Amino acid sequence: MSFFLSSIHWDINPEIFSIGSFGLRYYTLCFMLAFFLSYVILLNIFRKEGKSQELLDKLTIYVFIGTVLGARIGHCLFYEFDYYKDHLLEMILPIRNINGNLTFTGYQGLASHGGAIGIILALILYCRKTKVNFWWIADRLVIVAALSGTLIRLGNFFNSEIIGTPSKLPWAVIFAQIDNIPRHPAQLYESLGYLLIFLLLYSSYRQKKYIKPAYLFGFFMATVFGLRFIMEFVKENQEAFENNMTLNMGQILSAPFIILGLYFIFRKEPVTLAPKRK
Repeated sequence: MSFFLSSIHWDINPEIFSIGSFGLRYYTLCFMLAFFLSYVILLNIFRKEGKSQELLDKLTIYVFIGTVLGARIGHCLFYEFDYYKDHLLEMILPIRNINGNLTFTGYQGLASHGGAIGIILALILYCRKTKVNFWWIADRLVIVAALSGTLIRLGNFFNSEIIGTPSKLPWAVIFAQIDNIPRHPAQLYESLGYLLIFLLLYSSYRQKKYIKPAYLFGFFMATVFGLRFIMEFVKENQEAFENNMTLNMGQILSAPFIILGLYFIFRKEPVTLAPKRK
């Protein structure tokens, strides 16, 4: 990394090291660090509220699977459906048919909206299995989900992906592995935004400022996807088909989550933590 004229010259190899065909990337490191820190924070929350570590261990497995499968399938359906509709196996397996040969590529293509859907579905299954209330889990899980978003966007920055639009601002970044154009560091904008949301959520939880069950869940949905919606204006479209759209795919997918979040924030009748007894 170096400063070039009024811009930051970013030319970091996304791979930390490689051994044979295996390579450890900064993105992978950020992704795993997100899960580790989330586990540590949730373990503290679970212990304070009298929940067992065993419940958290089960939750971690459900959320990890839901995140990876949801994010992967979401990317394939939302952004590259024309390709994956004819290569269904590649949607789930980390391989790609290159010149007639199946090549291990890792999961190159993960969509945060798909990840969010995957997590919600995983939570529903988890709660049915463990009999833990959905909203109790959801209001606490979103705290660490915001922190995870911080680290994942940082990983995107190291990967020189999800780049911003051209910019003349003094903190513009030239992603040398892409081109020589100074651009908005959109990944860092989002990363810092998610960090702020994490601090607000965690502070509200610790000080018991949230008013009702599902409020933190709603706040997360409205702010995280609201930020995502705004940030899309300073980001390059991920796929060519988005260039002729008034709102890109990221904004279209964010809108339902924002509406859902606002609903739970302003809902007059609070969501109960336990079903009503008849």
